[in-house]
Amino acid sequence: MTRKMLIAGNWKMNGLQENRTDFQNMIDGISPSAFDLHDVLICPPATLLYTFSKMAKGSGMLVGGEDCHPAASGAHTGDISAAMLADAGADYCIVGHSERRADHKETSALIKEKANAVLQNSMTAIVCVGETLAERKSGNATEVVTQQIRASLPTAATAKNCVIAYEPVWAIGTGVTATIDDIAEMHTAIRKLLHEIGGEALAAARVLYGGSVKPSNAAEIFAIDDVDGGLIGGASLKAEDFNAIVAAAG
Repeated sequence: MTRKMLIAGNWKMNGLQENRTDFQNMIDGISPSAFDLHDVLICPPATLLYTFSKMAKGSGMLVGGEDCHPAASGAHTGDISAAMLADAGADYCIVGHSERRADHKETSALIKEKANAVLQNSMTAIVCVGETLAERKSGNATEVVTQQIRASLPTAATAKNCVIAYEPVWAIGTGVTATIDDIAEMHTAIRKLLHEIGGEALAAARVLYGGSVKPSNAAEIFAIDDVDGGLIGGASLKAEDFNAIVAAAG
């Protein structure tokens, strides 16, 4: 089955109103044919989401949230619900990013609740998983990642409403990239697991690679079987770099 590539930019805690120009340059610099061939997404901080959704309208560019609270509403000062993100124009929402798991001590059980909230609001969940350097060195990388997927995916997950983003934690923002063999091995294991737990309805879900993808290595990574695009961090902040990565998808 042919899966449509997804090139997703995660701006993290970066971006002010002045960066609207960078976003516009991304939209203008990507050819209409690329928007037809692939799904192209930018997940900005919540303060820019509504503005970006308006700018992107009719262009082919998609926008998404970086995180959400599992509850629909309530006394959760400073949090943002999935409904709020959808209301601001989000098509996708990232949940379970390694920085949330590490810095905010988020469990896979909580991430599953967040993913459920995303699905209930008619968005697509990007569920992040990945091992630390210590876990890889101990030989437990595949076991760690598969356990995270089992515990983080909502029961209603299908290829249409969920994307898996594999991000080796030790390669995020370090400039270090996993080897082609490392990436291929993990993505193959993830694909096998998806088929095991969800059959054909889940086996066709897109699996992104998210460990320091940049213009110089994007084409090689995207050519790997079972890699269906990338979750891009730092390289998604500059139009020149992000557009080059989109072009590398073919």
